[in-house]
Amino acid sequence: NVPEDTADKLLLASWGLPKAVLEKYHSLGIVQMFEWQAECLMLGQVLEGKNLVYSAPTSAGKTLVAELLILKRVLETRKKALLILPFVSVAKEKKCYLQ
Repeated sequence: NVPEDTADKLLLASWGLPKAVLEKYHSLGIVQMFEWQAECLMLGQVLEGKNLVYSAPTSAGKTLVAELLILKRVLETRKKALLILPFVSVAKEKKCYLQ
């Protein structure tokens, strides 16, 4: 029951990411977000660099929100970002596909 004006925001392709980034997510089976993830990205001025605090259960998709915010910010500003992850295995996984 997603409102029509929000439905297109669930698709990763609607967030202005480069084709290579979209293809990588698609190869991992990620084509769209959950409604709560899109809502996080649309809150206030989050996309302009303001802070966001959110909470969700394990494996709910919190990392995707952080990745999209970081990717958009890095690509738009050409500045570096620091992504801190809780486990070495997750860090290795993210390093492989973010390269």
